[in-house]
Amino acid sequence: MRYGLIGEKLGHSFSKIIHEKLADYTYDLIPLSKEELHDFMLEKKFTALNVTIPYKEAVLPYLDEIDRHAKAIGAVNTIVNRQGRLYGYNTDFFGFRYLLEHNGIDVRGKKVLVLGKGGAAKAVLAVLADLGAGETHTVYYKNAPDTITYEDCYRHHTDAQIILNTTPVGMYPRADDCPIDLNCFPKLEGIADVVYNPLRTQFVLEGEKRGIPAAGGLEMLVAQAKFAAEIFLDTTLPNGCIEEITRELQRERSNLVLIGMSGCGKSTLGKLAAEHLQKPFVDTDEEIVKKIGMPIAEYFEKEGETAFRQVETEVLHALSTENNLVISTGGGVVKNPLNIDLLKRNGRMIWLKREVSLLESGNGRPLAPDAAAAEKLYQERLPLYIAAAEAIAENNGTTTDGLCQILRAYEKLLQ
Repeated sequence: MRYGLIGEKLGHSFSKIIHEKLADYTYDLIPLSKEELHDFMLEKKFTALNVTIPYKEAVLPYLDEIDRHAKAIGAVNTIVNRQGRLYGYNTDFFGFRYLLEHNGIDVRGKKVLVLGKGGAAKAVLAVLADLGAGETHTVYYKNAPDTITYEDCYRHHTDAQIILNTTPVGMYPRADDCPIDLNCFPKLEGIADVVYNPLRTQFVLEGEKRGIPAAGGLEMLVAQAKFAAEIFLDTTLPNGCIEEITRELQRERSNLVLIGMSGCGKSTLGKLAAEHLQKPFVDTDEEIVKKIGMPIAEYFEKEGETAFRQVETEVLHALSTENNLVISTGGGVVKNPLNIDLLKRNGRMIWLKREVSLLESGNGRPLAPDAAAAEKLYQERLPLYIAAAEAIAENNGTTTDGLCQILRAYEKLLQ
């Protein structure tokens, strides 16, 4: 084995994809238990490695030399084997600095909270010192040296301007969790998260709702990999490859989510968009029918709208963990804010807007049996579509025109 990544759980790692885009080598994922780590490091059967949770500090005793940045941080994420001697580096430092700078998160002179105290947190703290951050606190879930508890944080530090998450809270499969309540921080100016699966954690989504810079961990992952590949190969790669590979991954991993009134053409145009983008197509109403075992109109009549909406959210929760789909949603999906968060975790949301007079009604639509009901429903939901949409595509002309608007909107969202 020449190049690869070691860690405890690597099932959802993007590192192999990224490294093999960066350079012409095979990159292996090597999950190791704590018991296996010792023998692996002593055998040295590798040319170069990346290291992830929970071994960024555990590998230090096996290294012959440590780069000054890594030594100052006290954690390593990159190891090179040079004629049997192991050299340690920390490219998380450069990756996180890139993430902050590229997303316009200015920490100079600002009060900053760093959530977590692992290896990633140490790199983040080093970046903050390098960039001239002001008062900085490490927030930890229990009492520990050089940290404050979340209770102390809520009591004394709600004036924080920047919050940075280095914990795994919010990472799949705990994607429903948010590491801190942003409602308690009225002076917040920016946030960043090292987690990249889902593409947008609940923490990042909460930041976006506040209209502040909110950066997810994918760019950091690509950036640190780029700097690691440079060390692996003793070469220099252009910084432009970070943005290029990040966009490629976004295209490959992001769902395209269509919202809009029932009868606006989501299913028809969604299938065409899926074909064009070579992504599987999912109609949430069809998934609901599979789950309830009867037509939606019949379920409405038997169980009522409240029961239907609960089933709808359950279906969306399952879909929220998947990638690379085109998803057509039911017209009322926007009524529950949780649905929007679920769909945005791995998706980009486009409102397919159609003139009311052109909307289809009837045909098994329990809330829009006729044109008058459809118009009334449209007016009720209009503010919800406006609030939820990240882009708008109009479908008032030909099918080709509607499809082109969807594809243009989706591409723009991924830039």
